[in-house]
Amino acid sequence: MRCVKRKKRQRDGVATGTGAWLPGTVFLQLQRSHQYPELAAPPHYNTGWVLTHIGRAYFELAEYTQAERLFSEVRRIESYRVEGMEIYSTTLWHLQKDVALSALSKDLTDMDKNCPEAWCVAGNCFSLQREHDIAIKFFQRAIQVDPGFAYAYTLLGHEFVLTEELDRALACFRNAIRVNNRHYNAWYGLGMIYYKQEKFNLAEIHFKKALSVNPQSSVLLCHIGVVQHALKKSDTALETLNRAIGIDPKNPLCKFHRASILFANDKYKAALQELEELKQIVPKESLVYFLIGKVYKKLGQTHLALMNFSWAMDLDPKGANNQIKEAIDKRYLPEDEAADSQDSSIMTDADDTQLHTAESDDVL
Repeated sequence: MRCVKRKKRQRDGVATGTGAWLPGTVFLQLQRSHQYPELAAPPHYNTGWVLTHIGRAYFELAEYTQAERLFSEVRRIESYRVEGMEIYSTTLWHLQKDVALSALSKDLTDMDKNCPEAWCVAGNCFSLQREHDIAIKFFQRAIQVDPGFAYAYTLLGHEFVLTEELDRALACFRNAIRVNNRHYNAWYGLGMIYYKQEKFNLAEIHFKKALSVNPQSSVLLCHIGVVQHALKKSDTALETLNRAIGIDPKNPLCKFHRASILFANDKYKAALQELEELKQIVPKESLVYFLIGKVYKKLGQTHLALMNFSWAMDLDPKGANNQIKEAIDKRYLPEDEAADSQDSSIMTDADDTQLHTAESDDVL
């Protein structure tokens, strides 16, 4: 019965996309204004419906720790609630909390195998374990259970991106938009694929479409800024990144890209100041020290450059960030400098990183 009721609301445009989290966003903004203290009164606040929507609003702002706190409270007071748990599972995915995600997956699949939320949670659980084939099967099962559940298509699309099946991912994101054309996550997914394919104009169009639905997303603004820089619109890119940092002053990804663009525009001292601030936020991120080394090299301070390259290697001894460093050289350095950098001893093997995880942000 819960699924039947949820499907009806979903067809009416309430259960997926912006309709689901708009009440929570409005509530959160009013609550943060401190003008309506009665909104925090227990009779109004401590209900599963309210907490779920506020948790969703925090999720959309990429405040995952706050979102997790609220969703866990929902589970405590209404353990039978299914609606919104797919967002809770994505929150846990971002926070890399595999034990909590596994427990949530088991609880929901044991409780109700006929709701897509349960299978989305299970898919996220296996995605976090890098069991992509199993995750894909569970997301496909969610779609079979409810072909009108837009978020399942989006999660499936992101999983296909991770397995480099971009054509299938494009089809998934388009299906999500067909179900709900204000499902900004799918517009973001399309933009991400076009960016990977270096179709930067198309990427910018789709990221901006996502931003029109979720204008307070620092992540979306950051991606738009990166695309604008790729389109040789560096001044516009910096303005966009400034907007993103205005929304989320401690977003490491935004600050890193702003520093990279400043570096590319020969504004070395401004880039260095940005990177020193970033170092306080992510003190163990090798990419920050790598770029600081690049800045000092340009400033002619070879000893400081070598010192920072050494720290970068100490933080990343297996060269896990190598591909991203190569991408930085390609995107932010002149061709002659980029060619020279390929011989640097800091370049070894490649795979993943904190900043890369933030950049892909693969399940928005």
